[in-house]
Amino acid sequence: MRTVQMTLDDSLVQDIDQVAKKLGTTRSAFAQDALRAALARVASEEEEHRHKRGYERKPVRSGEFSDWEDEQVWVD
Repeated sequence: MRTVQMTLDDSLVQDIDQVAKKLGTTRSAFAQDALRAALARVASEEEEHRHKRGYERKPVRSGEFSDWEDEQVWVD
């Protein structure tokens, strides 16, 4: 574990402390969870961008997935 010094607005620290208290956790644990969630979100967005660029480079051809149309089940 490593200690990292950060500069935060007083109001943000107050908000974090209030939420951490409600959740029964510490400021540090709350920040770790928030940072992990932010990293996961960034990774997901990067993956979506890679997929988008891939489909832009090689678009789906007409009928490319039509073999699967009879396999689809649509439930109301």
